[in-house]
Amino acid sequence: MAGRKRAASPSPSRSPSPGAEKQPRFHFPSVRRNEPLIDSYTYHSVDTEREQADEQSGADKDAKEAEEKREVEGEWMLGVDEAGRGPALGPQVYGIAFCQLSYESTLKEMGFADSKTLTDPLREELFKDILEHKDDVKYAVTVMSPNDISMGMLRKVPYNLNAQSHDVTINLIREVVERGYKIKQCFVDTVGPAADYQSKLSSFFPTINFTVTSKADALFPIVSAASIVAKVTRDRILEEWCFAEPGVGEKGEGEEGEAVRVFGSGYPSDPKTVAWLQDNFNPIFGFPNVARFSWAPVKNALLKKGAASKWDDEPASIQKYITGKPAGPEQAPLWKDFNLVSVGEF
Repeated sequence: MAGRKRAASPSPSRSPSPGAEKQPRFHFPSVRRNEPLIDSYTYHSVDTEREQADEQSGADKDAKEAEEKREVEGEWMLGVDEAGRGPALGPQVYGIAFCQLSYESTLKEMGFADSKTLTDPLREELFKDILEHKDDVKYAVTVMSPNDISMGMLRKVPYNLNAQSHDVTINLIREVVERGYKIKQCFVDTVGPAADYQSKLSSFFPTINFTVTSKADALFPIVSAASIVAKVTRDRILEEWCFAEPGVGEKGEGEEGEAVRVFGSGYPSDPKTVAWLQDNFNPIFGFPNVARFSWAPVKNALLKKGAASKWDDEPASIQKYITGKPAGPEQAPLWKDFNLVSVGEF
């Protein structure tokens, strides 16, 4: 199916008339709605297509398993990029897009370019193009929750963001191969030294020809498609963020419920992000779950403004409480030191 070429910039839209009904917002399938983002998740457009086909055909379990294991015709190319690596707020999203080698020229005609050079409306229109051409372009995303990112980086032996990013990329590529797609070429926007990363990927997938470079989204249309999928997914998740904390963001439109979602870009240099960090800090609980607690601005705020706490992580020594002397009328030192009291009934 041929794609349609997009203009360099979208035409201005007309303002709706006062009596016009508000149209429901377009939903991108890679975005989970109405539930807090606690755990990371992965979405594959291929899985959705197969589930829909199974429902229509009424395929049984054995037929579904055979479908999952079959090899897809043709030779395919795949692109990898991410969105949200640097911000202190929100998820990091890894996106991949893949199509047959012969479809690359069509992607160029459709207007895929570096997502950072495109407007938000144009990025969303290009994502819709991917959805409309689902027979030709497939995609997947892994949404890395702020919670999982922080837990990894705050381990005793840190699981740093480069290592997390590499593992997510490897898993996404592996999952596409396991679904029967014969990937011949893969273009990746680098994380860390490009040569080392390319060597690492080749060691996992020796039959795939990898090209790892910086600014790959501006060089290869398939990476641009992956970048748009990642960027739109992340932006929409933030716009529709569902807080895990009870009562946060639940007030009506135009009130504090909307203000608490004004995150800005999430980068510490963004005035809106700085204002959000200042306005949404609690000295006991810190920040809502949208914050990455391993990031310096968040950690520093907790250290400077958070309530002081002391953690006794060493086991208490009981030797000093064992004297061999008979207990007298006074309360034993153990009771005093640990503020123990007698409980007659509950």
